[in-house]
Amino acid sequence: MSSRTASLRNLLEAVPGALVGVDRAGVIQYVNRQAESLFGYEGDGLVGQPIETLVPDSVRAGHPAHRAAYFAGPGTRRPKPDKAGTTDQKPGPPPRCLRGRRRDGTEFPLNLSLSRIDTEDGLLVIAAVRDLTEREKANDRRDQLSRLAAIVENSDEAIIGKTLDGTITNWNPAAERLYGYSSEEIVGRPAALLVPRERPDEMSAILARIRAGQHIDHFETTRVRKDGTVFAVSISVSPIRDPDGVIIGASSIGRDVTMERESFEAARSMIESSLDSLVTISPEGRITDANEATVKVTGVPREELIGTAFSDYFTEPEKANAIYQLVFTEGMAVDYPLTIRHRDGTLTDVRYNASVQRSSADTVLGVFAAARDMTRLVQAFGAARSMIEASLDSLVSISPEGRITDANEATVKLTGVPREELIGTAFSDYFTEPEKANAIYHLVLAHGTAVDYPLTMRHRDGTLTEVLYNASAYRDAGGEVLGVFAAARDVTKQRKAGAQYARSLIEAALDPLVTISPEGKIDDVNESTVKVTGVPREELIGTDFSSYFTEPGKALAGYQQAFAEGSVTDYPLTLRHRDGSLIDVLYNVSVYRDPDGNVLGVFAAARDVTEQKRTQAELARQAVDLERLAELERFHRLTVGRELRMIELKKEIDGLKELVEQNQRERRDQL
Repeated sequence: MSSRTASLRNLLEAVPGALVGVDRAGVIQYVNRQAESLFGYEGDGLVGQPIETLVPDSVRAGHPAHRAAYFAGPGTRRPKPDKAGTTDQKPGPPPRCLRGRRRDGTEFPLNLSLSRIDTEDGLLVIAAVRDLTEREKANDRRDQLSRLAAIVENSDEAIIGKTLDGTITNWNPAAERLYGYSSEEIVGRPAALLVPRERPDEMSAILARIRAGQHIDHFETTRVRKDGTVFAVSISVSPIRDPDGVIIGASSIGRDVTMERESFEAARSMIESSLDSLVTISPEGRITDANEATVKVTGVPREELIGTAFSDYFTEPEKANAIYQLVFTEGMAVDYPLTIRHRDGTLTDVRYNASVQRSSADTVLGVFAAARDMTRLVQAFGAARSMIEASLDSLVSISPEGRITDANEATVKLTGVPREELIGTAFSDYFTEPEKANAIYHLVLAHGTAVDYPLTMRHRDGTLTEVLYNASAYRDAGGEVLGVFAAARDVTKQRKAGAQYARSLIEAALDPLVTISPEGKIDDVNESTVKVTGVPREELIGTDFSSYFTEPGKALAGYQQAFAEGSVTDYPLTLRHRDGSLIDVLYNVSVYRDPDGNVLGVFAAARDVTEQKRTQAELARQAVDLERLAELERFHRLTVGRELRMIELKKEIDGLKELVEQNQRERRDQL
C-alpha cells in the first residue's frame, strides 16, 4: 500500500460518518468502522463483496444500472425537482429506493452522497451513508399526531383536553357548538366552569379517578352552556399519558343526550299507561325497572321491586327463572305461561312475551318482559274443560305465534308428552312435516278455518298417527284473535283399511304393477311382477326399474317421459326373467301425487303381449306362405301356358312342314 493510499484510508477512517468505496465493477474496496457498524459487519467482511450486498432484495436487480450512473456523475441522492424547478425539501423519509440492507436482512432508510476519488488502483466512488431511521420515526409520529388532530378537529362529539388540576388545554369545534364557548374563550380556564353549581365535587371526583389510571365510560350527568342552560350529557373520560406512560392530563368526549332523555320519558309514559305488567330484568335475573301494572299485580311498590329476583313473584320460581334464560338463548319467548302471586296471596295467570334488551352499541343489557293477564280466559276455558277432556279427538289451542297454550288428554296420548311439557312448545314440533303443520294455523289466521287438513303426528316412542285437522280462530269479546283451536281426528285405521283394500286389488291383478320413485328405484311391486321377473319382492324394492329389461336405456326413458308428460301409453319393452327367458310387455305409466299435488313417483302397469306377438308373428308367417303359394300358382299358370303355346307352335310347324313337303312332291310329279 502506497503512502498516498494509506493517508487516504486514514483520512476516510477519521470521518465520523459511514463511508463505502466502490470500484467500477461494483466491488467494495473500502469501508470505515462507522459503515461496518451501520450495516452490521465486522473487520473486512464487506471488502471484496459486491455493493448489491448492501441493497434491499426488492431493488437489487436494477441496482447495477444505478451504479453505472454513479461513475458518470455522482452526487447526493435527493428528490428530483418538479416542472417548476423547485425541490421538495419538506422533512420526510427519502424515496423508497434509498434504503439499505443490514447483515441480518433488516432494511433502513438512508441518505446517500457520492463522490469520486482517483487512486493508484483506479477510480473509486465514495458513498457517504446517513441513517434516517430516527428521522422517519419522527415523521411517522408527526403524521400520526396530524391525523389524530384532524380526527379531533372534525369529530361530531365534543372533545376536551385538560390538565390534572382541571385546566382546559384543548377544545375542538364540536365542543364550541355544544357548550357555546369559543376555543379562545375557554382554553386556560377551569373545566369546573361547565359543571352545574349543585354538583360542586363532580369534576374533582372525575379527575381523582383519572389520576388513578381509571377510565370513565358513558357517564350520564348534566353540564352548563355559556348562556346558562343546563342540559343532559353522556361523557367518557380517559387519561392522557406522556411518552414515558406518565399520566399528565385527561381527555373527555361529551354527547348531548337531551333528546334521548325526552324519548325515554315519552316511552316511560307509554309504559306506565299499559295495562300489561312490564318489567326489565338484568342478565342476573334481577328486576331493574317495572311499571304501575306490575306494582298492582304483585302488591309490591316499585322501589321495593327493583333489585329483587324476578322469579320470586311466581308460584313456580324455577319456571319463571327459566324465561329470561330462554330469552338469552333464543332471543325471545312467546306466550310463556306463569302464575303471579300477589302479596296478599291472590293468584293471577299470565302469558309472558319477552325479548332481549340491547344498548345502542348492541350490547345485551337484559330482558324486557310483558305479561298479559289471562285469568278470565283461563276461567272461560275451564268451564269447557270437562267437554274437552271427554273428547276422543286430540284438541289443542295454539297462540298466534304457533305455541301450544292448552291440550287435552287425547293429545297427551297421541304425542306421549305430558300436558305441562306440551304447553309453551311449538305446535309444529309434533309432526313428521313441521312446515306443513306450521302452515295450518297461518291458514286459519288468514281464512278463519281449516277443514280436513291431513298431517301425521309422531309419538315420543316413534309411532306415527295419521290425522285430519279441523281448526278455527278464537277471539276475545272485542273480536281480537287470541289464537287457534284445532281438533284432530285419528284416521289411521281408516287409512290402513283403505290401504289394505287397495293392496288386495293390486295383488289380484294379473298384470305386473310397480311404483317407481323419481330416482328410478322400485318402491313397491305386486305378485305378478315377482312372477314375471323371477325376483322376490324384498329384492326388487330399492333396485333400478330399468335393470330388468333387455333395453335399460329405453326403460329409463319411459318413466322419465311419464314425469315430463304425466303419462305414457302402450310403451313396448321386453322383460328379462332371472332364468333368461324374455317376455314382451306394453307399459302404461302415470305419475301419482300426494294430497298437495306434489309428485311422489310413477305407477306402471305392464300387459304381457308375448302370446299376442307370437300369434301376430304366426299370422305374418302364414300370410307370407299364402303369398308364396299365390306366386307359385301365377308361375305355374305362366309356365303351363307357355308349354301349351309351344305344343301348338310345334303342331303348326309340323303342319307347315308337311304342306311344304306335299308341294315339293307335287312339283316332282309334274316334272
